[in-house]
Amino acid sequence: MAMSSGRSSQEIVPHSGDLEVPVQPVDVQRQDSLYLDATRPAHAGHHGRDSWMRTLRLGFQCVGILYADLGTSPLYVYSNTFKYGIGHEDDVLGVLSLIIYSFLLFAMIKIIFIALYANDDGEGGTFALYSLISRYARVALIPNQQAEDELVSSYSRHRKPSAPFRRAQWMKNLLEASKPAKLTLFFLTIFATALAISDSILTPSISVLSAVNGLKLRSPNLTTDQVVWITVGILVAFFAVQHLGTVKIGYTFAPIVVVWLLLISGIGIYDLIKYDVGTLKAFNPKYIIDYFRRNKKKGWVSLGEILLCFTGTEALYADLGYFSIKSIQLSFSFGLLPSVLLSYIGQAAYLRKHMDMQYVPNAFFNSIPSTLFWPTFVLALTTSVIGSQAMVSCAFATMSHLQTLSCFPRVKILHTSSRYSGHLYIPEVNFFLCVASVIVTISFRTTGFIAKAHEICVALVMVITTLLMTIVMLLVWKVNILWIALFFALFMSTETIYLSAVLYKFTQGPYFPLAMSTVLMVIMMVWHYVHVKRYKYELQHTVSPDEVKALLERHDLKRVPGLGLFYTELVQGIPPIFPHLIEKIPTVHSVIVFISVKHLPIPHVDVSERFLFRQVEPKESMVFRCVARYGYRDTLEAANDFVATLVEYLQYYVRDLSLYCTAEPLRTSYPSIRIDSFSWDKKHSGHGSGIHAEEMLTPIQSFSELTMHQVGMSSRLGIFQPAKMNLEEMLRIEEDQKLIQREVDNGVVYILGETEVVAKPHSNLIKKIAVNYIFNFLRKNSRKGEKMFSIPRGKVLKVCIAYEI
Repeated sequence: MAMSSGRSSQEIVPHSGDLEVPVQPVDVQRQDSLYLDATRPAHAGHHGRDSWMRTLRLGFQCVGILYADLGTSPLYVYSNTFKYGIGHEDDVLGVLSLIIYSFLLFAMIKIIFIALYANDDGEGGTFALYSLISRYARVALIPNQQAEDELVSSYSRHRKPSAPFRRAQWMKNLLEASKPAKLTLFFLTIFATALAISDSILTPSISVLSAVNGLKLRSPNLTTDQVVWITVGILVAFFAVQHLGTVKIGYTFAPIVVVWLLLISGIGIYDLIKYDVGTLKAFNPKYIIDYFRRNKKKGWVSLGEILLCFTGTEALYADLGYFSIKSIQLSFSFGLLPSVLLSYIGQAAYLRKHMDMQYVPNAFFNSIPSTLFWPTFVLALTTSVIGSQAMVSCAFATMSHLQTLSCFPRVKILHTSSRYSGHLYIPEVNFFLCVASVIVTISFRTTGFIAKAHEICVALVMVITTLLMTIVMLLVWKVNILWIALFFALFMSTETIYLSAVLYKFTQGPYFPLAMSTVLMVIMMVWHYVHVKRYKYELQHTVSPDEVKALLERHDLKRVPGLGLFYTELVQGIPPIFPHLIEKIPTVHSVIVFISVKHLPIPHVDVSERFLFRQVEPKESMVFRCVARYGYRDTLEAANDFVATLVEYLQYYVRDLSLYCTAEPLRTSYPSIRIDSFSWDKKHSGHGSGIHAEEMLTPIQSFSELTMHQVGMSSRLGIFQPAKMNLEEMLRIEEDQKLIQREVDNGVVYILGETEVVAKPHSNLIKKIAVNYIFNFLRKNSRKGEKMFSIPRGKVLKVCIAYEI
């Protein structure tokens, strides 16, 4: 009988004595912790070396996805800034100078050339910053950090210079030792996330409504109601095409936005030459000082409208996962920047010669040549619709981050590209954004109120991003402290001034996104709070090996024919719902497999790498734990196909587990903080924790194959001992495999564990409302897990249990 595994094979010949299978002692890197591989990051290296062809292709898509919002800001910045008229001719130069340097400072320097490098394996935004901080300091509220996490490749890519190590260690200790610091970081992160989602509602409304208002110049009889309903129709059509994915949308919209940028830059040059070349004096920052000296408080308040010129930059940062750093920097510096600045300069030249109030509300359309009105209007309308794409994509990316950190109820996330893992579409979020944008447009009807609401989102997210980036610089980048101080002082001081100007007009609009963000934050905090409490509860009540053995050896426990697939979210250990099941119904199947289905952020998982197994003691009970891993482009098989594949690789595991063993447990050199109900060595010493043979096996990779790979991890690893096997042992392996197949033929039952979480009787009123009402309402109305598995209803057994937290 011959058995092969990968590139190595062994021939086993029965004889009367013991058969020795020699295995050379080697250093072996741990393969399977039932967690490490199941949470491997998706696009390590996504922002590494890109070919110029790929960079140019992504740069072209950037124009369609990211820059339309920034590119359409000239439609409404001047009209909102000078809504009460232009008091002095040089006020136009002062505002233009503020626009130029604000755009360069916040959009180009901060976001494009600094923040983009503060990414978490290619993902940007405030959640990515929080995730990056969590990698270097244990600030996450869920106690699921493990020593195995440091074996992930992304850790090894970051070298730690010795010079600033003390400062980084000080910051690390400060964050880890202070619970208020952890809570503050988490609060700021979800607050910025809630603001970004609120901004995703406001951006489509203000962008499209501003463009449609241009019709009034050629159709004076057009009523406000008609403008509103035209806007609503355009918004509905825009959200209806989101399911096509950002790749198709990017390639479709990019040519339109390119033409728009070329058009507004050409019009800007035309207006500059025709009206006032002297407008270029605005590059002298002294006009900013003169502007504030003349207008005092009024000039300070106008900063709220001026910051509209760089709305969309935070979304650009959050959408980094869709593209690459080089592609964004290239297209921004040589495409968006000159086009937008020329447009603002051209409008300023026009306004210096047309200071009457009748020209200000539609300064952009008034400044263009009359023969170009209709082509410009069509492009403005189209680009305004496209401008919403950046914020919609930001909302999708943000929701994806919320899911990974267990801060939001489960929603359906679709990946629209097999080549780039960042391209997402979330039907529930898309529907919510569409409805909310329509309601905002119908309710407020004008851009003035929406603009003020828009400002608070931009200003607050700017400040939070600066705070988180400063921590990243101290903890991760370890750059010179003087550069960090300069960064913090420069951006925090200027952004605080902008924020104060926005808050001064709080009752005129900013309260709306704050109220909306508050509702979203309550959902996030309640969901995450209960998830943390439930996680801690299950860790504390995870069934120990002795308890499992006692349960399986109970005299009144009946083993019925068949295979029981027990679905659970717990990746490690046996969940407390299992003894609950045996207590109520002392009957289990002859073969039991605890299955955790994990969706990895990679396009595909090969079938040979899909399953990770570990056997539960006692071995004769035929109880296994399994993690089934899928890529985001993989589809869950039909129930019968899934079982057939699982059983095939389970039999591989049974064979390898019995064929290859070690005389003593292997020892690793790194200290373990792992909580594992089946780790027999519970002493977490500096010498490491025991690792059993079965932990090191993948389904098709046995010890004989591992010996061919020199992947030494430590000089203090145990030595594989020669395994001895006789004919009786070989026959037992074959019998175990036949038993598994026989029980599959007897029938498969899918057991789904459902937990209901309630607050303890003596909890305070707020906790009872949050847990018993808000959380349970969200849980009952979120996407159910069993829908993903396509399990026949006649084969489903649900086991419910209540946790008091």
